[in-house]
Amino acid sequence: MVTLRHGDARLIFDPALGNIPLWEVTGRKPLHAAPWRDEPEIQENHDIPLVNRCLAGDFLCAPFGLDDVEGDPIHGFPANSIWEPMAQDVAHAQFRLQARVRGAVIEKDLRLTGPVLYQTHRLSGGEGQITLAHHPMSHIAAGGRLSFSPKRAVLTDPMPQYEGRNLWALNQIQPDLLLPCEDGSDWDLHDYPAGHAVEDFVILAEARESRLGWTVLIREAEDDMLVVLKDPRVLPITMLWISNGGRDFSPWNGRHTGVLGIEDGIAAGGIGLAASTRENRLTTMGIPTCLTLGPTHLIRHAMVSLPRPPGWARVVDIQVGGAALTLTEASGETVSVPFDEGFFPV
Repeated sequence: MVTLRHGDARLIFDPALGNIPLWEVTGRKPLHAAPWRDEPEIQENHDIPLVNRCLAGDFLCAPFGLDDVEGDPIHGFPANSIWEPMAQDVAHAQFRLQARVRGAVIEKDLRLTGPVLYQTHRLSGGEGQITLAHHPMSHIAAGGRLSFSPKRAVLTDPMPQYEGRNLWALNQIQPDLLLPCEDGSDWDLHDYPAGHAVEDFVILAEARESRLGWTVLIREAEDDMLVVLKDPRVLPITMLWISNGGRDFSPWNGRHTGVLGIEDGIAAGGIGLAASTRENRLTTMGIPTCLTLGPTHLIRHAMVSLPRPPGWARVVDIQVGGAALTLTEASGETVSVPFDEGFFPV
């Protein structure tokens, strides 16, 4: 394990498979780790992919989800194999993925600055097409509220994640955040479905001409905020994975509850790599669903952990400027934190 520290923030990175089992800021733990990570019977069962045996925090997926083209493990080698150290100091570390992804070299850069975690991945060379996504997960003990940068469409998967456990009606495309459910009711995507035993998935397509994509999770019991930031020109969709007791098979066994994945990526969703390389629902809207390897691709991603200001329920705007990240609540109140304004390209 590799540990980074900056002020009252601490991060643990596991180079054996490339995930972040712990990120802690002033006692807050914004990321989720699965309850079976320390269970010998699960860790010894190699029929379960390594990424699922050690499910935690955030990790890079390449490809995202199922590789039904060349048969790489689910979420690809970046989430299932060794990252070799290149350089490290107290708050900064660089790694190179030992395996090649379709011939591409992937390098990872992690940097802590106060409550901000910056991540950059560089993909160099290789051939063919690949999907890609970050996979941060948070645990919500007693409900939570979500806020988003403007979106142009919301899509549910054509097939359920797990038969009979989806809340939202399948194979729909909506222009806003109000989703029809299987029972005929409507669900506001600003609310986490805490009272429903479900396994569900939805795709949010970024608004045209967007320069900063963001998601804010406000957790009620934890009384905090997790801010997830991306460059939407590189990662044009945000996929929300709801895992709230809907899987009853090993290692989940109905105990994986209150989990939200905020998965910024370039993919056609959870329907496999092959579908992402063909024309699909997103490409017909002009939204790319895969990267073409060969040139260099830079994937920039950042997360911020903050206490929730009193009374805050919905963030309506986020701006980067003046060496700060500024969040605006629906009331008009703002909060700012120092932020590297050159991290995301203009």
